[in-house]
Amino acid sequence: MSTEIERLRVELGDRAYEILVGPRLIENAGREILPLLRRRQAVIVSDETVARHCLPALRDSLADAGIAHHTVLLPPGEETKDLDHFARLAEEILGFGIERGTMLVALGGGVVGDITGFAAATLLRGIDFVQIPTTLLAQVDSSVGGKTGINTPNGKNLIGAFYQPRLVLADTDSLATLPRRELLAGYAEIVKYGLIRDAEFFAWLEAEGGSVCDLEPVALRRAVMTSCAMKAVIVASDEREEGDRALLNFGHTFGHALETETGFSARLLHGEAVGLGMVLAFDFAVRLGLVGAAESERVRRHLEGMGLPTQLSAIGLAGIPADRLLAHMGKDKKVRDGRIALILPRRIGEVFVMQDAPRDTLRDLLANAA
Repeated sequence: MSTEIERLRVELGDRAYEILVGPRLIENAGREILPLLRRRQAVIVSDETVARHCLPALRDSLADAGIAHHTVLLPPGEETKDLDHFARLAEEILGFGIERGTMLVALGGGVVGDITGFAAATLLRGIDFVQIPTTLLAQVDSSVGGKTGINTPNGKNLIGAFYQPRLVLADTDSLATLPRRELLAGYAEIVKYGLIRDAEFFAWLEAEGGSVCDLEPVALRRAVMTSCAMKAVIVASDEREEGDRALLNFGHTFGHALETETGFSARLLHGEAVGLGMVLAFDFAVRLGLVGAAESERVRRHLEGMGLPTQLSAIGLAGIPADRLLAHMGKDKKVRDGRIALILPRRIGEVFVMQDAPRDTLRDLLANAA
């Protein structure tokens, strides 16, 4: 394997696994997956868009390794991550005559990874799966850590399981076909890691974010590896989100509410929602006297300068009733006894969980958000 490939390990005892980051990993996937197989059978799950670019190389790689395989193609987009599509996916996979030794291979972005991971967690009461994330967002976030799930009309990821992959192959070559908007959505999640735990990394991103999104190899690999390494450490210490792992949800409670309001559609990508959510979290922290306005403005300025939306008006939600967004936030998985928990900053590089965010202040923030 090329010296350009970097490896790191998610330490979870007998469920530990490796994350590989670098070029040409899809064309070499067969040799990486083969030692993990209990049966030389795999089912690739991808979407129609990714399949055009990446599926032939993956199929050839599995065939070269002597791995029999089937393929299921899903429609692209967040709308696919629902019960109807999950039911069809499950039936199609079962129709191939799978056994517990069969490996599922998720080839795609976060939607494909989440729904495939949930299928792996539930079919035959649990089979192995591998993540091959093909978007920047999936490479730095959703493919790592074992969160799987699907959406319902009541909210995002409300049905799911913690279920770890056996391997993550983050092929940086696969990012070359992504639209700029998709790259920026992934970049928002990279920024999140700097904001929650590494102020120096955020400062580096302020200087090098353009290089990352231009897919300059050295900058891109550093951004992906730094993000994955931080998430790997957090997941290893708190796999089921009972402590520090909740900090990875920074920006997500606001963001999920915005995604719910826009119907989980292409109108608002997940990373865009998280970026906007982080801006709102900083603005809320300013209102509560937790952080200075200059820090909040610094975050907004960087995200906006990169081309991400930082105002509700940018996504057509200016003037939306605050109580409607509050109702969406009230269905978040972190809610306890009706109290909305938020991840809020103390400064760039440090966040904490506020277990009972004051609703009146929150309502006022949302009512006046432009």
